[in-house]
Amino acid sequence: MRTKKISVMVLAAGYGKRLKPITEKIPKPLVKVAGITLLQNTLDQVLSLNCKEIIINTHYQHKMIYDFIKSNYTRKNIIITYEKELLDTGGGVKNALPLFQNNNVLILNSDIFWKPENFQDIKNLIINFKSEQKCKLLLATKDQAHGIYNDKGDFIIQEGLIKRYKKNRKEYFYSGAQIISLEILKDYKKKKFSFNMVWDQLIDKQLLFGAVMTSDCYHVGNKEGLKEAENLMT
Repeated sequence: MRTKKISVMVLAAGYGKRLKPITEKIPKPLVKVAGITLLQNTLDQVLSLNCKEIIINTHYQHKMIYDFIKSNYTRKNIIITYEKELLDTGGGVKNALPLFQNNNVLILNSDIFWKPENFQDIKNLIINFKSEQKCKLLLATKDQAHGIYNDKGDFIIQEGLIKRYKKNRKEYFYSGAQIISLEILKDYKKKKFSFNMVWDQLIDKQLLFGAVMTSDCYHVGNKEGLKEAENLMT
């Protein structure tokens, strides 16, 4: 089933410091899991969606990402932005605002090894997203969130809304996927800012929504997470 049209942005500008020494020579999106780069894995899944353009922001080792896209995806509508100064997650998307053809954008982290069943969850996120929700995160339970070793979760869900983690409540972790209405970012004057700041302000306004995955997700943020993802593929 085809989803409704949506723009997509893949966040690929970070340094990947927790994956050193691997990322001393290559950017994190080009780290391989069982022979497949994280970026290829993401893009091949994204291309199953009903999207007109895919934006990829870059900074560290940006030329290597550009060459990878040029060599493997020349016929696809993929637009690469380069940030001379790293703008963080929210700032990176705001910097790309003129490039989007849709107001609602699916934002994906590039350090997740996405599986087809994850993208069924993402398709459901797109189908069920309502424009008045402004921002909706795809969340995972502790048992589903592989490669994340925090003692406490990112969020709880209370009466259908997302709140920050509270002790003794069922915890949820951010999966690396969200849909956001771009109009939210137009209000930010700073060039560099994190989505965590955006989410906190939406929480204060009771405007941060969430959906829980039915599948397991694999975060490749450090060497332990990379090993866990590789074990999945063997």
